[in-house]
Amino acid sequence: MELAIVDLTPYLAIRDQGGSPAEAEEEKLAALCAAVSGSLRETGALLVKDPRCSAEDNDRFIDMMERYFECPDSFKRLQERPHLHYQVGVTPEGVEVPRSLVDEHMQEKVLKMPELFRPTTPKGPDPKWRYMWRVGPRPSITRFQELNSEPVIPEGFPDWKETMDSWGLKMISAIEAVAEMAAIGFGLSKDAFTSLMKQGPHLLAPTGSDLQYHGVEGTVFAGYHYDLNFLTIHGRSRFPGLNIWLRNGQKVEVKVPVGCLLIQTGKQLEWLTGGECLAGMHEVVVTSRTLEAIEQARQQNRSLWRVSSTLFAHIASDATLKPLGHFADAPLAANYPTMFAGEYVEQELSAINLKGKKSPS
Repeated sequence: MELAIVDLTPYLAIRDQGGSPAEAEEEKLAALCAAVSGSLRETGALLVKDPRCSAEDNDRFIDMMERYFECPDSFKRLQERPHLHYQVGVTPEGVEVPRSLVDEHMQEKVLKMPELFRPTTPKGPDPKWRYMWRVGPRPSITRFQELNSEPVIPEGFPDWKETMDSWGLKMISAIEAVAEMAAIGFGLSKDAFTSLMKQGPHLLAPTGSDLQYHGVEGTVFAGYHYDLNFLTIHGRSRFPGLNIWLRNGQKVEVKVPVGCLLIQTGKQLEWLTGGECLAGMHEVVVTSRTLEAIEQARQQNRSLWRVSSTLFAHIASDATLKPLGHFADAPLAANYPTMFAGEYVEQELSAINLKGKKSPS
């Protein structure tokens, strides 16, 4: 199955020109918004083209992250901040535990799946590195200080901040357009989601997986899990291996075309829609297609680090999570009690071994 590809250009053009769109444009807009909300509801994923996010932007970002992940482990660990729940700086391999290893309910669901659609069972914590870089403004006063900490910049990368901020802000712009279109498609006000995203703890969070040492078919880099944030967006990786699960339980290997971005639903969107959208399940595994890409990279003398160009867009930590508008009357709305978004995030980080002890004062 091919995921829907939505070109954001017409929406952006109509939105940015201001005023009321002509009738023909309004119909086109409604169809686009319905395609976005429908895809998020039915598949938990969506491919978009955004004229503001080019393949060259993505390549520049991945080039820098390959250089970083190729650095010695001892250097990378200088950017490790466990006392801040690994929400800034680097998370070394072997720290993050896949949700499917600690969630009994999820394990029961996996056992009931047809064998063809089951995820690959991880052997332990994920053998991937990740770098967390906060993007955009943060609140000066918040109940959740660890989720809104200052960024960490590694030495020897003079273009780090500009490259991270540039790519991160472009991807947030794409997320905001999709969030507006989804809200319209769901029959909510255009800013129903984006108003809650303001000053959210958005994280540009590229992963680095060393295919030279872990490039064996079946190796699980990111075990079967959902994302705890609002929407996740990825640029195209140079090595395949991402599998997602559709709402009907079907497992699909994702192929992101050049120049496209992949968007997935997170748990906060599930909350705000009262379960109308479900957080998309996914994993990253070394497949036969990954092995082909590894061989090609070897022949071309390219890096063997698989970098994911991932950004987690969040609802603001001090904003309230609850089913919005008509979703408050959804059949499963009672499963999504009112709470602060930051409170929910901290619960999730504890479950996957990322919420460490606070540093001594």
